[in-house]
Amino acid sequence: MFATPEQFAATNKANVETLLTLANNVFASAERLAALNLNTARSILEDSIANSKALLGAKDVQELVSLQATLAQPLVEKAVAYNRSVYEIASQGQEEVSKLVETQIAELNKNLSSVLDKAAKSAPAGSDVAVAAVKSAIAAANSAYDSVSKAAKQVAEIAEANVAAATNATVKAVSASAKAGAKKAA
Repeated sequence: MFATPEQFAATNKANVETLLTLANNVFASAERLAALNLNTARSILEDSIANSKALLGAKDVQELVSLQATLAQPLVEKAVAYNRSVYEIASQGQEEVSKLVETQIAELNKNLSSVLDKAAKSAPAGSDVAVAAVKSAIAAANSAYDSVSKAAKQVAEIAEANVAAATNATVKAVSASAKAGAKKAA
């Protein structure tokens, strides 16, 4: 498959660069997720302290119930925002890996086509049918891969739209519930 040691070395170098790119993408996503978790933990701690002080300062039961209702909404909104951020980090990481895989598949197809062309030139007479059959099989596999890839992207887009709709519905429901609880307490 490799005509010279230089080709072999170049292929190995490209593979190492691809692995490094993949590792850097994974580490970047992990770093962003760790920062998000740290910031969220800090925010939850600060909010918990402030909420506890507010609840302890309640003068009667009605004020306590009213405070609980008003304090619940920001917590749910922050939880929704956290989940949205995690989803975005995961989606971006998956997108970067997908692009890398697509690039590698395109390069593999190019190399395979080149090898087949070289093999066809040095093959005995009458073997062009076999070479054409292999090229046809490769084209069919690429077409199938493209179809699956497009379907997967559509599924991801639908899932993202559903997550956004569910998130908005949750925030609205909690907001309405908090307003109703505040009205009852008053």
